[in-house]
Parts: sequence; structure tokens; C-alpha cells
Amino acid sequence: MGPTDDLLERVAATGLLPAGRPVVVLLSGGRDSVCLLDIAVRLVGAASVAALHVNYGLRAQAGDDQSHCEELCERFEVAFQLHAAHRPQDAGNLQAWARDVRLGVGARLATARGALLATGHTASDQAETVLYRLAASPGRRALLGMSARDGLLLRPLLGVTRQQTAAHCVARALAWCEDVSNSDPGYARNRARAGLVPALRELHPAAEANVVRTAELLREEAAVLDEVVATALAGRDHIAVDHLAALPPALARLVVRRLAEDAAERLCARAASRLPDILALGDGALDLGDGARAIVSRGVLRVDLTPPGRAAPQPSEAVGTPDGP
Repeated sequence: MGPTDDLLERVAATGLLPAGRPVVVLLSGGRDSVCLLDIAVRLVGAASVAALHVNYGLRAQAGDDQSHCEELCERFEVAFQLHAAHRPQDAGNLQAWARDVRLGVGARLATARGALLATGHTASDQAETVLYRLAASPGRRALLGMSARDGLLLRPLLGVTRQQTAAHCVARALAWCEDVSNSDPGYARNRARAGLVPALRELHPAAEANVVRTAELLREEAAVLDEVVATALAGRDHIAVDHLAALPPALARLVVRRLAEDAAERLCARAASRLPDILALGDGALDLGDGARAIVSRGVLRVDLTPPGRAAPQPSEAVGTPDGP
């Protein structure tokens, strides 16, 4: 069995790309997304596959990348969709903006086609993500990494390394584009890729695979912890401070984070660290960060949104690259 057949079977075994199920592939033109498009066509069928390429116009070779993606889709006989993005002056962080545009446009296109949305994130991306988040954000959530499926969003290559996607493309005579920004040390993800991951491989050749497997196991265990938290809250959106104080500290921190994230409708990585402050607060209010605010009244803790103008500053450095998978 050749490397392309092995990779094809591994992705097929995930069940994420069933034959005939419409799917939109986010196609940057890099090795991972090119590999994903090839795999999707072979598993799903060309008639059920569409590709979306976002041209941000940020790099001199952006036009060449677009042309390459168009030619690739013509070769595979799949529908090609182009979105030309223009960054507003007040867009904030470049990488976060590019990611939001890519996923937002992709989700709208997939919904309109009754399709799923697939990205080319690999096991290598997973390891880099876990390592970066572990360094930048304490707590078990940092170790969970990306899931293989989030609603419409699929990551069929999450069990495949970047080296394997390159080998697949070479064996299938599929050219890809190299994004020079992926080696720019100005981006945190690139520093993890160039420094942390190789250093870990020097310590143990299976380090990358071990990080990915750890994320998989912790994701499974996280589902159990979520049930424990739900039991502690018993379906309520509040909890008595005395009850919170009586819980094991680890569980109490998870309860605080759940309340914060339910209120803010976003991840609240810093909320759990404020448990001691909440227990010592008495009646009053306390900013938990990430748009959440703890309010204790008559011994009962609730979490609400932080009033406008009171939100804590957000981290500014991104982990992705604008033309990633």
C-alpha cells in the first residue's frame, strides 16, 4: 500500500467525508489544503465538492495562489468560489481578522449549499496549537486543542502530519504554494513551529504524536468533567457562594468558568483564576475578563456581561497565519 492509499484510508476511517455528502473545502493553495481537496474528491465525489479560496491581497504572490487554486479546481472538476477580502482600518489583529473572514464566508457558502465546511488542519497544527495555548493560557482547555468536528466545521486531516500531506501531494503530482509568511517569526504560531516542535522532537521522536494523543484523551475526559459541572449547577444559572466554597477547588473553578462562558457566550479562560476573589467578595461585582462579570448578591453568585467600557483588554497576538488551511 502506497502513502497516498494509506492516507486515504485513514481519512476515510474518520467518517467525516462520506460519499455524496456535499462539502466545501477551504483552499489556500498550501500543501495541506491541496491534499484535503484531493482526498475529498476521491472520497466524496467531485460533484459534491466545492472549494473556497480567500484572496486577502496581503502578499505579492496572492494572485499566483489564486490562479493555482483555480487551475487545481478545473483539473479536479470541482466548483471554485473566490472571495476577495479587504481589511478595514479598524479590523484589529490581522490574523484574527483573516481567520474570521475565512470561516465566516466558508460557513455562509456551506450553509447555502447544504454542505459541511472542511479545513486542512493537521496533527502538526494540533501540536503547535496545544503548545502555544499552554504557554499563553493556563488551564486544561489549553490542552484540548482542536476537535475533528465543530458543527459544520470539519478537520479531516487532524490525524495526519504536515510531512504526510506533503508526501501525498508529491506522490499524486500535486503542486502547492508556499506561503512565506509561515516562516515569519513575528507570528507566535511560526515561532512554535520553528522552535518548540523541533526541540520536542529532539527530546523524543514521537513527541508531536504524543502531544496530539494527549489532546485527544483530554478532550474525551473533558466531556466527563462537563457532566460533573452540570450536576453541580443542577440546571441553574447561579450558585450559592457557600455551596461553591464547599466544592473541591478544581470543581469550583470549573463551575465559575461555566457560568462565565454561558453568560459571555465565548471562552473565558481567566474566569477560573478569580475563584478566591469571588469567595472573598461578599456582596459586590468583580470583572472576570473576556466580557464576563461576577455579581454576588445575598450570598448567591451570578455572572453577567461586563458593562460597555468596562471590558478587560484582550491578548493581541494571534496564533494563525492569514493564508493557512
